[in-house]
Amino acid sequence: MRIGLLVMAFAAGLALVPAHAETPQPGPLPEVSAAAAAQSLSAAMQIGSVMEVLRQEGLDYGAALEAEMFPGKGGAAWRAVVALIYDASAMRQQFDAVFAAGLAGSASDIAAMQGFFGGDLGQRIVTLELEARRALVDDAVEQAAGVALDDMIASDDPRLAMLRRFAETNDLIELNVAGALNANLAFYQGLSEGGAFGDPLDEGEMLAEVWAQEGDLRAETETWLYAYLALAYQPLSDADLAAYQAFSETKAGHQVNAAAFAAFDQVFNGISRELGRAAARQMQGEDI
Repeated sequence: MRIGLLVMAFAAGLALVPAHAETPQPGPLPEVSAAAAAQSLSAAMQIGSVMEVLRQEGLDYGAALEAEMFPGKGGAAWRAVVALIYDASAMRQQFDAVFAAGLAGSASDIAAMQGFFGGDLGQRIVTLELEARRALVDDAVEQAAGVALDDMIASDDPRLAMLRRFAETNDLIELNVAGALNANLAFYQGLSEGGAFGDPLDEGEMLAEVWAQEGDLRAETETWLYAYLALAYQPLSDADLAAYQAFSETKAGHQVNAAAFAAFDQVFNGISRELGRAAARQMQGEDI
């Protein structure tokens, strides 16, 4: 049984910071200040809005799960459970906690990131990423974006090379595939804990089932990701995209990318496990 693709890429919400934007601080900020700085950075990256988009995607995913696993038997009760699981406020709180932990000891880099995200280019990039993600909720838009990507590949569009370099620098394919596999494993664990398989599956069986999906997940991730990047960054000039690329190659760029993916992984693993438990109860006809 294939659970589905849970791609978390927002290109990980990175941005350019001019090298001279901030003067490095001598040593880490106090713990409270560092956590506050990370939360401020999360706000600048519009993570609250990101979570609202992910919530909508999650509601759609819940409907797809019902159609695949217990068609016509979920109804309003299942929709209500899915809505509770995809609680945007709780998702944001969990993200911020893990994100802050991932950036601990990086106070000067956080300050530099904040300096950019308060500026025009950084906010434009984040807004474009959000708009593209919202648009791709529509199947027709996703299909059109795929056709546009095919055209770019056929014409050997130079922009595609820039997007590939950006994706490679930020390890977007590997991180998204790993995140999707981990989320699917968490879903199976939830199903098993909820009694969906009768006798619980052992970890080896679940891992084998999840790894059997790796090839399809990788192919779907690559197609979806490049269509998303092409759509999101189409309004950017080559100079803007090159500046974004330059930041991605810096220490600060690597740090915020890693911290954001770790935070998204934590959020989605918890959600996936809860979805598995809820789906198992629904499959057994229990009150959910």
